[in-house]
Amino acid sequence: MPLVEDRVRGRLNQLSVRPGDAEWLDGAFSAGDLLMVSVLLRLKSSGILDEFPNLAADLARGEARPAYKRAFDAQLAVNTAKN
Repeated sequence: MPLVEDRVRGRLNQLSVRPGDAEWLDGAFSAGDLLMVSVLLRLKSSGILDEFPNLAADLARGEARPAYKRAFDAQLAVNTAKN
């Protein structure tokens, strides 16, 4: 696991400097940011994201967007529905 965690940290280091002073990856919120929120969400429980406060803030801002909440809730409903 340490090797994988080191690789993840390396990528997060690259990602954390990408936006510079911009709020999102390309300035304005885009599909790329939406995808990145989904990726970062998977790291939330690992604790690794805590080492990158700007990325944790990006995740929080992305999760707070009303359209993201609606899409997440809709997908969660599909994934938890009993067949």
